[in-house]
Amino acid sequence: MTALLDALWRAVAYSLHPRVMWASLVPVLLAGTLAGGLAWRYWEGAVAGLRAWLGQWAWLQTVLQWLDSVGAGAVQTLMAPVLLVALAVPVVVLLTLLLVAAFMTPGIVKLVAERRFPDLERRHGAAWWQGVLWSLACTAAAVLALLVSLPLWFVPPFVLLLPPLIWGWLSGRIFTFDVLADHASAAERRMIAETHRWPLLLMGVFSGYLGALPSIVWAFGAVSLVLAPVMLVLSVWLYTLVFAFSACWYAHYALAALSRLRQQEAAARVPGPVVDLAGSADPLPPPSSPSSFGPPPDPTPPPPGAPRALPGPP
Repeated sequence: MTALLDALWRAVAYSLHPRVMWASLVPVLLAGTLAGGLAWRYWEGAVAGLRAWLGQWAWLQTVLQWLDSVGAGAVQTLMAPVLLVALAVPVVVLLTLLLVAAFMTPGIVKLVAERRFPDLERRHGAAWWQGVLWSLACTAAAVLALLVSLPLWFVPPFVLLLPPLIWGWLSGRIFTFDVLADHASAAERRMIAETHRWPLLLMGVFSGYLGALPSIVWAFGAVSLVLAPVMLVLSVWLYTLVFAFSACWYAHYALAALSRLRQQEAAARVPGPVVDLAGSADPLPPPSSPSSFGPPPDPTPPPPGAPRALPGPP
């Protein structure tokens, strides 16, 4: 827990570093331009098409007519835009996460390594294409989990648990791999991921809940739906900051764990002192020393005529 909190406050400080702030512009420009351009070009057509598709469901029209009769007719107007936003936000989150992992994480890891671990050896345990395949595979698994668990999102307890857990698992898998790809060997990376799996998952879940905060920009009612292209760009920027903080947190924690692992391995390779039967940790003298066996010799020569003492047993 101490290592987790230590990495946390360092991540907060590093998130405000000018290099991190400048690096955050790349995902914002790419994802924000793409999302804002698509929303600006196709928003009205997508809303109209979704409203027409919803109109084909007879039971839904019955529900909407009943809501209109009780004074909640605005639900019918807002249903299609809200549903479109609900479908677009996960895509924006995934796109931002992948862009942060591709463009920001290497720079963040380099910054943390230069300032905290300048002597940490780089063993290059994974190539860049392995990181890309790993991110795509984990993203596919997360999307499948989102689709399977989608019916449970309408149950109040699960809607507060399942999305952060899925986003947290995805963030943990991607950031742990990317942070350790350059400095750790493949065996070291797997060992850290296994040994620290619960702290890494906890960091991911916390980041998942933190990633729900950018959705607040859609809480301004009809104004946010009218300004959907601008709101999408703003949400991309907020998601970028959240994932940049997560990358800093994982970099500090994982590189510190790697440094401790190598220190333990180096200490295990150093031979310890020889321990005698009495339990002393002092090393025994070498066998060639005159004082290795028996009492030390008497430096006083025997008097003349005295019998010579026979040597005792060794």
